[in-house]
Amino acid sequence: MIEEGDFLRRLIEKLETAQIAYLVTGSLASSYWGHPRATNDLDIIIAPTSRQLSHFLKLFDENYYLSEEAAREAFKGRRMFNIIDHKSGWKADLIIHKNRPHDIEVLQRRREGQIFGVRATITSPEDSILSKLVWSKASDSERQLRDAKGIIEVQAENLDVIYMRRWAKSLGVEDLLERLLGEAKRLGI
Repeated sequence: MIEEGDFLRRLIEKLETAQIAYLVTGSLASSYWGHPRATNDLDIIIAPTSRQLSHFLKLFDENYYLSEEAAREAFKGRRMFNIIDHKSGWKADLIIHKNRPHDIEVLQRRREGQIFGVRATITSPEDSILSKLVWSKASDSERQLRDAKGIIEVQAENLDVIYMRRWAKSLGVEDLLERLLGEAKRLGI
């Protein structure tokens, strides 16, 4: 936990130095809101301007693998690039914010939390569930469904189900959400 926490802390410091809005997502967010599980990388959504991205990229030295060309291409195409910490071997997937209606709301709904003892902004539990359902549908992954179910189990009464249903329909994962909500209800959650 020390190495990934140190890597996460250094990444967040660099994002904040470059004044880039970000949010931790993926397995770290689902572990934060639901049942913890091991992961081998960090997923972080970032919303930089071109100037902020340039500043951010200059903050890395030879202790990291980082392709500036890949980062700039990811920025143009609103895709993902990665950074690898040579010392620990940890990898961060930096996902460029897509600026679509749901993505805008996800960024606005981010929450403060502590991951590996590091203060960070994190996707909301509802948006973590929706993200896991989208990934599950795209990859036919049971692990993504388990992560979403774990968040529902832990956060049950705190979830904004109306918000999730509205976006699940738009994202094409309404059936998966209703299935998980139905299972939780049957279990008395």
